[in-house]
Amino acid sequence: MKCYRIAAVPGDGTGPEVIREGRKVLDTAAKKFGFKIEWTDYDLGGARYLKTGELLPDSALAEFRKQDAIYLGAIGDPGVKPGILEKGILLRLRFELDQYINLRPIKLYPGVDCPFKERGPDDIDFVVVRENTEGLYTGTGGFLKKGTQDEVAIQVSINTRKGVERCIRYAFEYCRKRDRKKQLTLCGKTNVLTFAFDLWERAFYEVAKEYPEIKTAYAHVDATTMWMVKNPEQFDVIVTDNMFGDIITDLGAMLQGGMGVAAGGNLNPEGVSMFEPIGGSAPKYTGRNVINPMAAILAGMMMLDHLGETKAAGAIEAAVVKTIQEDLKCMDAGKMGLGTTEVGNRVAKNLG
Repeated sequence: MKCYRIAAVPGDGTGPEVIREGRKVLDTAAKKFGFKIEWTDYDLGGARYLKTGELLPDSALAEFRKQDAIYLGAIGDPGVKPGILEKGILLRLRFELDQYINLRPIKLYPGVDCPFKERGPDDIDFVVVRENTEGLYTGTGGFLKKGTQDEVAIQVSINTRKGVERCIRYAFEYCRKRDRKKQLTLCGKTNVLTFAFDLWERAFYEVAKEYPEIKTAYAHVDATTMWMVKNPEQFDVIVTDNMFGDIITDLGAMLQGGMGVAAGGNLNPEGVSMFEPIGGSAPKYTGRNVINPMAAILAGMMMLDHLGETKAAGAIEAAVVKTIQEDLKCMDAGKMGLGTTEVGNRVAKNLG
């Protein structure tokens, strides 16, 4: 029997609550489809940092390299200054494990309310492939004369040919495998960011020659946000850089019904990948049994699909849709009509 070694990082706030329900569903899928999951728990996050001063020990990082995947809840504690946990844990994991793809499905499920009432599931079903280890997020730059009237702050966007091309190539391969509209759109800003996106655009059209069956398009990032709202049905797969991808995927989350159903993967196609719900730790809801675990459950679905358990992943998605249609009033915390635990139980029941 196939056994997958999964590192579970429940994190902070409501993270442990949603990961608990996600694990419940994943364990149910394992029993049904004939594989095993060997869980290893890690207490990384704000609570550990405040208690010990540790962020991501080298020993934990070494252990992660031996796992098949990482299942992350949420990192964030109001008692920790912004940036410390994000850089010390999340970004370090992405960079050290070379998780160079951030994969974000933007999919509106039947029964989920969309802010744009005239839009339905047939209109909103696309994927954003975001470069995940370069750009402005490398932290390259610094201050000159900090704290004075002459202060200068510089933040540099790093774009390498290797990093750009492997992201673009992954997007073409994903578009081919997805086999929907077979259209890949490059989202950038060639008219202003004339160096970085000159590289992106050249690499995009050079790689495109290897995929003649894939239609290509280009859109400035501002136009992309406009079309995501006005005509989301025109998109199939979008590829973009780290910063723009971070921004447009949050807009995408709103299109698909909110953070309660938004899941993503930080992928190293040749190594260890990490899957997580997109919403934060939501500390104000901690322990109240009202947070929506669907995003964590869907992140688990993505993890199984990535590991090759496609039938199990499809069954989880079907169980989620059934639960949404039959049992949930809303995707927002406290308004679902069921508690966090009950939602997990219903999905597990519909799956089993």
